[in-house]
Amino acid sequence: MPIAISPSATPWRVCVAPMMDWTDRHCRYFHRLLSPRSRLYTEMVTSAALVRGGQLRLLEHSQQEHPVALQLGGSEPEELAQAAVFGARAGYDEINLNVGCPSDRVQSGRFGACLMLDPALVGQCVQAMRDAVQAAGSSVPVTVKCRIGVDDQDAYAGLQRFTEAMVEAGVQILVVHARKAWLQGLSPKENREIPPLDYDRVYRLKREFAGLTVVINGGITTVPQVREHLQFVDGVMLGRAAYHDPFLLAELESSLYGEPLPTREAVLNHLRPYVEAELARGTALKHITRHLLGLYQGQPGARTFRRVLSEGAHRPGAGWSLLEEAMDPVRAAA
Repeated sequence: MPIAISPSATPWRVCVAPMMDWTDRHCRYFHRLLSPRSRLYTEMVTSAALVRGGQLRLLEHSQQEHPVALQLGGSEPEELAQAAVFGARAGYDEINLNVGCPSDRVQSGRFGACLMLDPALVGQCVQAMRDAVQAAGSSVPVTVKCRIGVDDQDAYAGLQRFTEAMVEAGVQILVVHARKAWLQGLSPKENREIPPLDYDRVYRLKREFAGLTVVINGGITTVPQVREHLQFVDGVMLGRAAYHDPFLLAELESSLYGEPLPTREAVLNHLRPYVEAELARGTALKHITRHLLGLYQGQPGARTFRRVLSEGAHRPGAGWSLLEEAMDPVRAAA
């Protein structure tokens, strides 16, 4: 049976996943224009990189991005505690600990999905982060993103034990990618596609931990799918679908909150001041336009739109006129 969840009960109702090399500050600004209410996440930042002096560069974001969460990777409680304080002081609305990434690089640093095998250590990390953030005078929540299991872990008991440890450490929001992570034998890409999705396991988790805010992630690509999941859990996190077809975020905003659906051209026009300000500070256009390529996904003229931006944005002096050029064939096909 669906769980009775208020349609606006949580700020985590719609989230855009942290995605390495994708959800940088330019991407997040663009997504915010499409969806005023969704919760945005940074790419994973390692606690070591922050603590060792990368704060200004790694924590940069604009006020327009809020609500925005900083995702951290690490397994040293004291180091994560320091990094969490840096994130809170930088103004992030949430500090999220990555316990779901299965890449070899992450495993070698002993963080990511392999930490699901050591719930006690994750609990220590979370507790240290929460204590440090509160001691710094902040109420920013510390949350966790995990998988439903790792390798040959028992079908449900492993996730249950992990969740119990998180709740004991004070976690109130848990984001669950509804696939196992296979630490040996599958690439990160294969780990996003091959292990079967098990949404029912996440639904069961919500039923058994009713006081926990549970956000489901994995394989969710349409508005009807989001609405279906929201009958059973508190929130939905979109990953690649939101990146490759970003207008989906605007469609969700319209479906869930009754907001008028903007035109794609209107979204780009709202982006123009940001683009021009970034160009003025020395940002190359290609760093922004690479996130826009899917805006006209499925629309007449979309292929030409992508081609014009892909071929022209890297050229010296490329500016807003290139986006106008890219929109011309879309306008003509409308």
